[in-house]
Amino acid sequence: MILALILVPFLLFGEQIEMWTHNFVEATSQQPLKVALVLGGLLGGDILLPVPSSLASTAAGFALGFLRGMLTSWIGMTVSCLLGFWVGAKFGRPFAGRLVGDAEIVRLEQLHQRFGDWVIIVSRPVPVLAEASILLAGIGKMHFGRFLFLTFLSNLGISAVYATVGAFSSNMNSFLLAFFGAILVPGLAMLLMNRVSVAQDGE
Repeated sequence: MILALILVPFLLFGEQIEMWTHNFVEATSQQPLKVALVLGGLLGGDILLPVPSSLASTAAGFALGFLRGMLTSWIGMTVSCLLGFWVGAKFGRPFAGRLVGDAEIVRLEQLHQRFGDWVIIVSRPVPVLAEASILLAGIGKMHFGRFLFLTFLSNLGISAVYATVGAFSSNMNSFLLAFFGAILVPGLAMLLMNRVSVAQDGE
């Protein structure tokens, strides 16, 4: 159903969308700083707002190119992680549960037993679990230096992937390809995480 919602408009209005995409790229290329601030700001507030971070990061690569798109995504995601760590440490588990759901916090605690602090990297591409892992790190008072290392590393990796997808889609002049990439990466990550969870439950 999700794929249909994406594909049907492109099948019906493909030429118009591609023309809009071309005009969008032309316009954003003249104001890269403004685009970077908007997309980076959205990513920075992702921990508190329902921002589709995969789409925002892919859009950064699409509009700004690989390097600037990756840096925009990386900085925005890192700001979000720092904010989430502070929220978890300051307000604790009840507030975190209201943000991402108690079930996701419990699931992260189970994964933490298996992966330890590396769960931040393992869960980073997975929607909701990514935010939950950051909140859980704050709740558990993880050593801040270790937290920075893990979040810097994981954010850099995932930002590079999304920026690559976005920049490649821009070179191909295909907004549809960027959408597919933004959905496919977290989708595969969710599938892999579900397999890990099932395997863990079976042990």
